[in-house]
Amino acid sequence: MNKFFKFTLPLILITSSILVVIALVAFQNTQRAERKTDIEKAVLVDTIRSEVVSLNFSVSSQGTVRPRTETTLVSEVSGKIVSVAPEFVAGGFFRKGEVLLQIDPSDYRAGLKRAEAALASRKAKLADETARSEQAIKDWQNMGKKGQPTDLGMRKPQLADARANVSAAEADVQKARRDLERTRITVPYDGLVRQKSADIGQYVSPGTRLGVTFAIDTAEVRLPLTHSDLNYLDLPSETEVKYEDKPFPPVVLSTEQAGGTHQWQARIIRTEGVVDEVSRVIYAVAQIIDPYGVLGKSHQQELKIGTFVNAEIQGVPAENVVVLPRFVLRPDNTILVANSDNELEILPVEVLRAESKKVYLSKGISDGARVITTTLDAPVPGTRLAVRGHGNETPVAVADGGEL
Repeated sequence: MNKFFKFTLPLILITSSILVVIALVAFQNTQRAERKTDIEKAVLVDTIRSEVVSLNFSVSSQGTVRPRTETTLVSEVSGKIVSVAPEFVAGGFFRKGEVLLQIDPSDYRAGLKRAEAALASRKAKLADETARSEQAIKDWQNMGKKGQPTDLGMRKPQLADARANVSAAEADVQKARRDLERTRITVPYDGLVRQKSADIGQYVSPGTRLGVTFAIDTAEVRLPLTHSDLNYLDLPSETEVKYEDKPFPPVVLSTEQAGGTHQWQARIIRTEGVVDEVSRVIYAVAQIIDPYGVLGKSHQQELKIGTFVNAEIQGVPAENVVVLPRFVLRPDNTILVANSDNELEILPVEVLRAESKKVYLSKGISDGARVITTTLDAPVPGTRLAVRGHGNETPVAVADGGEL
């Protein structure tokens, strides 16, 4: 009996313990399996809410700020430059009619006096010939001759020659005056000197380059537009501009300067009316008033000629449009959404416009829909979803095995 308790009882206890452990493990596995069958696997996704809005389309373009009018100053007469205005330096501002350079005018003043003297002499000769002609007619009448005297008898050829000489002398005076005026180099607009090519003491001849200037009352930017861009712009035709006074759309120009974004208000003033044969674009021209802010016509900050700017042109209005990130639109013009039951749906949509970063939808999606932004390789309608940031009524297991 002692041997039984000593050897058999421990063996029974050990065996019983093993059986109990096995039974517990089997029971746990059964419970876990049953639990897993109760818990649906779901795909964890991120979503954004769609919103129906009304907006104006905008068209992006870019270009370089250029002057409306640019002039290459060239000498029309010869002579030595005797004075230069302080403003005639690269970057110097000047006013309309201001003398920038003065070529020695002394020879041209003398030439004007000679021309005026020659004119006075020929006018006197004309007066003399006029008197002779009138006297010849009186003599013919006093002699009692009948009929009309000949042209030579009335001294008509001499009178015509005297008149021609007066006309020639008047032309010489006009030329002498123009040459004298041309010794003063002026420009018919308020502007800025881009380049200075001549200086005081330099002898110049006709055709000598003196410098380059440009007008500062306005500046222009040529903006290339594709055929697709024109669909979203309301650009009036030349007929509408001329007879209906239809305005062109406004433009916002911007550029990055000194670590920040600077903007200027502008307006389209015309299109160039031809399609570029190489790039197949048409150019619209935007105008900036008083780009340097020195004429008191604008309170915007200075916009230097030559600045490269981005442009946002105001386009046509659109009603009841949903704007979404471009990447949510699939190649077959569908999007993925999470329905009210947290199940995946694939919605066909109508694309009004697609840009590099945004897509504008006109039909196929309602206001407040949860649009899936997570990339899914093979989406299947009805797939259970776990929407990040939204509670669920029943526990769901995410696709990687974790629990949400």
